[in-house]
Amino acid sequence: MASKPLWLGAGLAAVLIAVSGVGLYQYAQTPDDTDIVGGAIELPSTQGDFSLTQLDDNQVAVLSFGYTYCPDVCPMNQAVKRQALAQLTDDQRERVVPVMVTVDPQRDTIERMQEYMGFFGEEFIGAVGSQAQLEDIASRYGVIWRKVETPDSAMDYTIDHSASLFLVNREGDILQRVLYSPTSHGLVSALNSELGR
Repeated sequence: MASKPLWLGAGLAAVLIAVSGVGLYQYAQTPDDTDIVGGAIELPSTQGDFSLTQLDDNQVAVLSFGYTYCPDVCPMNQAVKRQALAQLTDDQRERVVPVMVTVDPQRDTIERMQEYMGFFGEEFIGAVGSQAQLEDIASRYGVIWRKVETPDSAMDYTIDHSASLFLVNREGDILQRVLYSPTSHGLVSALNSELGR
């Protein structure tokens, strides 16, 4: 009987160590805010050529970086965007443009992005660029990512990546950065703050 609690305790400790390791990696790899300058984004997307300059003066993009094969963080981020939109007024909702830029241009084609973004709503935009375009945008937005080979998996590799959300205007100014959360509270608060101006 004593072996079961001991086994459970060891398992829990292993999970906590793994989670702590991920947290430490993300913390250590998160760029200083002074390195985050934002700027222009012009990429092919699921709704034609996308540019931040297409936003109206009173609109904001809710920008995230991810990939369609992501098992957890990316679908959660899109779900959080959808939940936040549902809590806004009709007028506010029309002023928000949800966008995801893929960090996996090797696998994420426009067609795949269309299918993926369609799960969250027709207003969701998926943007796909070349590796060079991604590196440029990621460096300006302080986004880090790394490919993790998984030879024993059917996916071949996964990608560790930053999971913050950015509220951005048509000039590419970062109005707010919202840290990753499985709930929409932080994003709703940030949107209400910006849309109320």
